[in-house]
Amino acid sequence: MTFHREGTATLLITILCTAAIAYASYTWLPIWVFYILAFSCLILIGLVINFFRMPTRSIGSQALDDILCPSDGKVVVIEKVQETEWFKDERIQVSIFMSPLNVHAQWSPMAGRVLAARYHPGKYLVAWHPKSSTENERTTHVIEGQHGTVLFRQIAGAVARRICWYLKEGEDLSHGDEVGFIKFGSRIDVFLPIDSEICVNMDQNVVGRETVLARFKTS
Repeated sequence: MTFHREGTATLLITILCTAAIAYASYTWLPIWVFYILAFSCLILIGLVINFFRMPTRSIGSQALDDILCPSDGKVVVIEKVQETEWFKDERIQVSIFMSPLNVHAQWSPMAGRVLAARYHPGKYLVAWHPKSSTENERTTHVIEGQHGTVLFRQIAGAVARRICWYLKEGEDLSHGDEVGFIKFGSRIDVFLPIDSEICVNMDQNVVGRETVLARFKTS
């Protein structure tokens, strides 16, 4: 377990602010108030460290027909939809909602070449809102593998207002490569070929880089 680089500035700011609050309360307020505020500051620092934790994980599968979950969270959508940005046809959408307690890093769901890595500014609707997929701040990433092509989106929620992504169009990825991070509550949408075998269920808690999300039909 390590601390994610995207949280370094946030942690430093939190430590400086909480230290200033603790010092001011110790200097100007009754000692019992200082103890309460100091304890609250320690909790806040602990929450920041927990949020930006980066676990060490093995890759759940490296089979070329397996598609891994790109993030931690709970499966909140499994349905057929019209994907209108890239494929412009019917796909299976699987959405994963991340609470503030989940690990917020993202990993490549498959091995392949990056066809698209796009950023879209937008609104900050709650992440489970149906329109968040098309109206919120988000990215669109398309990966072409040996057995098919997958699109997945990082979607900011009502709290998350910074999406980080590390993909570049034309680069090659392996299963489980780190591809991004979303700060605070958010969601991932994955768009799969219509004949894919879905390997997760609604309301299932999944583990990024480990849980097999789906499999391409290969015959």
